[in-house]
Amino acid sequence: MRFIHTADWQIGKVFRQFGEKEAVLQQARLDVIEAIGATARAEGVVHVLVAGDVYDNESPSPKTLREPLERMRQCAGVQWHVIPGNHDPHRPRGVWDRVRESGPPPNVHLHLAPQPFELAGAVILPAPLVRKSEVKDLTAWMDDAPSGPGIVRIGLAHGSVVDFGSEGEAGNPIHPNRARTAQLDYLALGDWHRTVEVNAAVHYAGTPEPDRFNSQTDGVVLLVDVAGPGAPPQVERRRVGRYRWLAERGRLDAPEHVADLESRLRSLQDLPRTAMRLTLEGALPLAAHAALDACLLGLQAAMFRLDADRSALAARPTAADLESIDFDGVLRRASDRLLATAQDETAPAAERRLAEDALVELYLRTASREARAEA
Repeated sequence: MRFIHTADWQIGKVFRQFGEKEAVLQQARLDVIEAIGATARAEGVVHVLVAGDVYDNESPSPKTLREPLERMRQCAGVQWHVIPGNHDPHRPRGVWDRVRESGPPPNVHLHLAPQPFELAGAVILPAPLVRKSEVKDLTAWMDDAPSGPGIVRIGLAHGSVVDFGSEGEAGNPIHPNRARTAQLDYLALGDWHRTVEVNAAVHYAGTPEPDRFNSQTDGVVLLVDVAGPGAPPQVERRRVGRYRWLAERGRLDAPEHVADLESRLRSLQDLPRTAMRLTLEGALPLAAHAALDACLLGLQAAMFRLDADRSALAARPTAADLESIDFDGVLRRASDRLLATAQDETAPAAERRLAEDALVELYLRTASREARAEA
């Protein structure tokens, strides 16, 4: 049995923090369905298992409701097997009843009840969610689910087989030994937005199109081969996502570190399709802050998105920095007072930070004024 395992499409997810680029990310979530279908055809796969959260919420608009279904319809030769997740549980008159009423494509199979679904040489045992959070293990029924001899048993569920803390989304427990007690050859899971091998037979697919920092970097699906009942599955990743989401840190304690940071980030692959959260720490002279501004401006233009957090990056003016603001005048006295506040360990942290920011701004404005005068 050869199939693709995917989950957590989150169609309709909002990205308001991305402003005008929100629609681009929403479109990418739809485009990745076609990429999954293309991967299935290229790998000779007929069946794609979607382990929950096709939709990001329970009340998608009529257009959003149809969009993933139409993308799946277009993937000729591919059979899609879908279960509800915690974002789109199967409630009465909910999203999945709307899907059924709209007439899903014939190649899309909705598994809305815990019933075996037979394939050639295999059986799918689904555990669909009917509410956002369950206290009982909905995969327990798999232990007694029948299947004939020589049949590959595949579980399909959405929940937490281990405690992921704040990174797990659904409060839906799955026993860590379910694959063994139910004699599953593979347990395809959704919920965690990161590709994880729990053990040889239990995997989270992660999301095929990343949607957050500090989680999945590249969107992937899992290509699964099961030679037969009892045989260990062979699982390989296939990248299908368009955008990469990275969380990077940089420590800047000398002017040359700014150039080093820029060189490192520009060496990354596929910058126009990269969203990055960059956390900076350390301490720099004022002139280096000006160089950092230019560096970040260039990287923001090169990347799809760059969010730079400079709250832990301090300003450490040199004598040359202060003299460039003003050798001995009103601005110099102002900069000296700001410096004294920034270095006063008895002052509130917010006040010290404000003084540092004001010093940097004063330096940049003075440098800009001098540049215009020279021009």
